[in-house]
Amino acid sequence: MRQHVGKLYASAVSSFLFLLVDVGVSGGNPSTERAAVSHRAAQPPLLTTPEPWHLLVTQTPAKEKAKEGETVVLNCHFSSLQHPSLADLTVKWYKEDEKGQMDLLENNVTILPNNSRIFLSGDLSQGDASLVILNVTTGDHGIYYCEVTLPDGKVVTGDGTKLRIRRALGLFGIEESIGTIIGVVAAGIGGLVILIIVLTPQLRRCALCMKQGSHQA
Repeated sequence: MRQHVGKLYASAVSSFLFLLVDVGVSGGNPSTERAAVSHRAAQPPLLTTPEPWHLLVTQTPAKEKAKEGETVVLNCHFSSLQHPSLADLTVKWYKEDEKGQMDLLENNVTILPNNSRIFLSGDLSQGDASLVILNVTTGDHGIYYCEVTLPDGKVVTGDGTKLRIRRALGLFGIEESIGTIIGVVAAGIGGLVILIIVLTPQLRRCALCMKQGSHQA
């Protein structure tokens, strides 16, 4: 009888211990997993700093000449190694002369009223923002600047292209630039003044010699 009671007691203890272990194992893991998932979900997203553009704007040539009525292309190219996609950039062209600054093109569109002579010819997605001027006139002379605005608002401007326009004088088909004409006229006047200064003493001496000869006769 005692042996039978001992076996029952041992069996009851084993069952109780098994239930404790099973509850600890099966009941603990879901709570731990839920806590881990909640911890991961509560973590804030990592913030990344955008890379700088380091945009390079190149204008060529530095100087350009053209005759009245010709078509002129002012080259402007820009590039960025960090951001090969350039579609989001905007381009502005403006001119500086003795009258001041004149905006020609802004946000990739010509802003001059009733002026279809000036427009973009390049592909902005390929970094080409070249400007075309049709049927140029003497009023188109000046320094042209290509200005590129980045998505973050930063502005990068090229070194500029100086445009000079030549016109026909209508005399024997001679064509000269305005600057050359002024230089030639100034040089001619200066040479005439020097010639008068040099020849005046000699003319006076000749006049005296003629008077003395007439008295002796």
